[in-house]
Amino acid sequence: MYARRVRAGLRGWGGVGVMALVCALAVAFALLLPHTQSHRDGGTGQGGQGVAEGTPAKADACEDPQDRSLPPSNAEGSAIAAIKRRGYVSVGVDQNSYRWGYRDPNSSAKTVELEGFDIDLARRIAEELLGSPDKIRFKAIPTNQRVPAIQSGQVDMVVRTMTITCQRLKDVAFSAPYFLTGQQVLAPDSSAVKGYDDTLAGKRVCSAEGSTAYEKLAADRESGNLPASTDISTTVPNQLDCLVRLQLGQVDAVVTDSALAASQAAQDPTVELKGDRFTTEYYGVAMKKGADDLVRRVNRILEDYREDGGWKESYDDWLSATLGEDSESATPPTPRYK
Repeated sequence: MYARRVRAGLRGWGGVGVMALVCALAVAFALLLPHTQSHRDGGTGQGGQGVAEGTPAKADACEDPQDRSLPPSNAEGSAIAAIKRRGYVSVGVDQNSYRWGYRDPNSSAKTVELEGFDIDLARRIAEELLGSPDKIRFKAIPTNQRVPAIQSGQVDMVVRTMTITCQRLKDVAFSAPYFLTGQQVLAPDSSAVKGYDDTLAGKRVCSAEGSTAYEKLAADRESGNLPASTDISTTVPNQLDCLVRLQLGQVDAVVTDSALAASQAAQDPTVELKGDRFTTEYYGVAMKKGADDLVRRVNRILEDYREDGGWKESYDDWLSATLGEDSESATPPTPRYK
């Protein structure tokens, strides 16, 4: 297993004629329209380059998206072969999430290190694929650019507290889940906010663009499960920016994954978790659709990571202090494959 402080470099971020013309323009407009629509609902975090081609799939509901990954395998295909030819795996990560993927400002090293639970996992994947945890290049990816980064080929995978959802499964492939979490409210300890309830009425709530937190807020306010007066208009590219807004008094509360919220509360003793976790979600490693051999191999690596104690050691190193030794998140999720 890797040391508590791992090193990593960040690299890289007339009449008939007129009618014919009108018809042609209409067809062209119809073809372009799916690529120009705003994805403000935050379901996939699409934006900028790398938007998937073709007409968007119908947004049908699905059950248990965390159980829809491919069974593990050591077989190699074109995706793994391309990584081996290149000599390193490119991984999208966070560099601002305390204990998940961040740079320690107190490090004595000349180069400030990337470290955390997600960084450990990414390096384990590199070691299993290429024989060394150092054969990896990290790329800082904002929350709202995770899907486009995969689709455009900027990275081979994203290991960045990314929740497996039915909507995202239309755009990227996921590994089996590697962490259990859910949404929770973060607010100043002196706040009258008590949790995800009526105490959010009239409050300004921050969430990250392209996050499941924003999806939940928008859906619940529309359905009446959240007070209509709750202001959810404040969204930010990176989730940590919400904590800054909270500290500056620009918002009254933050909704984010409980695991991230706990880490932020550890960073700032003036804020605290409010109420219980109100959803159940799972993080997965996201990869390009069609890269089935890579998905299967990552699932094989995750199996080994759980069984040999690597997962637990990393949890104890990075997350036990904020989430607890007996937390339901302290045990890796049991994978189920389609």
